[in-house]
Amino acid sequence: MYIKNIDHEKVQAVTGLISVQPGQIVSRTLAQNPAVSVTLFAFDADTEIGTHDSTGDAMVLMLEGTGRFTVDGTEHIVQPGETLVMPARKPHAVYAVTPMKWLLTVVFPEGYQA
Repeated sequence: MYIKNIDHEKVQAVTGLISVQPGQIVSRTLAQNPAVSVTLFAFDADTEIGTHDSTGDAMVLMLEGTGRFTVDGTEHIVQPGETLVMPARKPHAVYAVTPMKWLLTVVFPEGYQA
C-alpha cells in the first residue's frame, strides 16, 4: 500500500482520523516516499513548530481551526478550506491560533531521498 494509516475503499471524515490533544502536536503519516509526503496534523491552541525549511514545496490545507504560518518572514493566517504553499528552502514556522487540524503535502524534487 502506498497510502497507509487510513482505511481503503471507505468514505470517512478526514478530521475524525486525528484528535487535538491538550498541549500537544499530533501527527499521522498517510504517505511517504522519495517523491511525496502526506501528513495529517492536530495542534492544540498555542502550540507551534519553530522555524525550519524543507527541500520540497509544502502545501497546507486547513481542515479545522486557525493557523498562523510564517513563510520567509511573512505571516499568513489560514482558515478552514484555505490552502497555502510554502516554497522549498524558504524558512517557515507554524503556530496554532486556535486548536486546528490540517493536512500537509510535501512534494520533493526528483531524486531526493526522504
